[in-house]
Amino acid sequence: MNNAVTAYPSGPLAGMITAPGDKSMSHRAVIFGALATGETHVTGLLRGDDILATISAMKALGAKVKENTDGSWTIKGVGEAGLKAPKDVIDCGNAGTGVRLIMGAAAAYNLTATFSGDESLRSRPMGRVLNPLREMGVETTAEAGDRLPATITSNGQLTPIDFTPPHASAQVKSAILLAGLRAEGTTTVRETKLSRDHTENMLRAFGVEVISRPKDDGQIVSITGPARLKATKINIPGDPSSAAFMVVAALITPGSNVVIENVMMNPTRVGLFETLAEMGGEIRADNFRKSGGEVIADLQVRHSALRGVHVPPGRAPSMIDEYPVLAVAAAHARGETIMEGIEELRVKESDRISATVEMLRRNGVEITETSDGMRVRGGPVTGGQTVQTHHDHRIAMSALILGLAAENPVSIDDASMIATSFPSFFNIMKTIGADMQSSS
Repeated sequence: MNNAVTAYPSGPLAGMITAPGDKSMSHRAVIFGALATGETHVTGLLRGDDILATISAMKALGAKVKENTDGSWTIKGVGEAGLKAPKDVIDCGNAGTGVRLIMGAAAAYNLTATFSGDESLRSRPMGRVLNPLREMGVETTAEAGDRLPATITSNGQLTPIDFTPPHASAQVKSAILLAGLRAEGTTTVRETKLSRDHTENMLRAFGVEVISRPKDDGQIVSITGPARLKATKINIPGDPSSAAFMVVAALITPGSNVVIENVMMNPTRVGLFETLAEMGGEIRADNFRKSGGEVIADLQVRHSALRGVHVPPGRAPSMIDEYPVLAVAAAHARGETIMEGIEELRVKESDRISATVEMLRRNGVEITETSDGMRVRGGPVTGGQTVQTHHDHRIAMSALILGLAAENPVSIDDASMIATSFPSFFNIMKTIGADMQSSS
């Protein structure tokens, strides 16, 4: 059942909050722990619908995953026994990262598995992962356009490949590396632009040698198989993509002063914070420390007078999920903000370029859609309208943030999918003083 929610213009936002566990790292911790020999212990895991779908998938493939009374998780990996063929279709829900990484991991073993998901996930392209897997020797069938449901059949004896993805994609890189774990020889991925490196970092934490070397604007990543994962302890830091909503809310809501603790500051993930700082946003990071092999910090964010900027296209991989909420910030900035080189947004949970343009235009913002991006001219945000979320959690949350500093309330048609990535969103926003009310 749909759950309509309205965000009302709010007074100053204030308080200290903690960012929820990083979704990208949570997926990987579950999958890698399931492949490893021994018991992996995970703290800070994001308990969102996407991660729960990945947990169910790895259980179906033979791993044992248990939530402990203290909120931590224990994963007993399959080790040398390997993943086994599931009895039923694996339903990955809305988890794009989950399904692509799991297909790569499963392809390394002698099995047949069919993957599906919800309507949104079934509309998303899987060829970017299926094509390199085919090159490695995996047989596949899929719906038209290489969409789910898709079936992979592997004999567990894959051929290493040297692959250059057409787009910067941590999901594609990760799927290939996971498939290459059991291939005899060296599997190499050549990135023309850097993508997030959580897979490389976490594989090393599980005892796998991963070689990364820079090349022009990208890097060359390789592993030599067969390689074995050894169980370990993982502490997952806070998700910068989730923190992004609180950061923008504080920047655009007059009088706000918010501290967000435990935010991961991996260089491949902080493009939004860099861009907002260039726009004049007062974001101070301090108390730097390490957690789960990643640098984390606490962010203090104050309301700021923002100005429009030209976002470098090369920065897109480090903030690809944050463009909708950046557009909300741009709507409150003086001048024009230009975003380009982000055509990848058209194949996310929704066409996020069109959905963002529709969201802002309906609420009185001057915005122009281009083939690979958008241009936002800041000014008064009228608000007062209902936004179609297109079953996209980031569009839903961005629209609600827009309403906090608009002249009139902004509503969304459905908030149910927010639980896929940020189940504590409403509680956290309420803690710092945001006025969001459900109409159901």
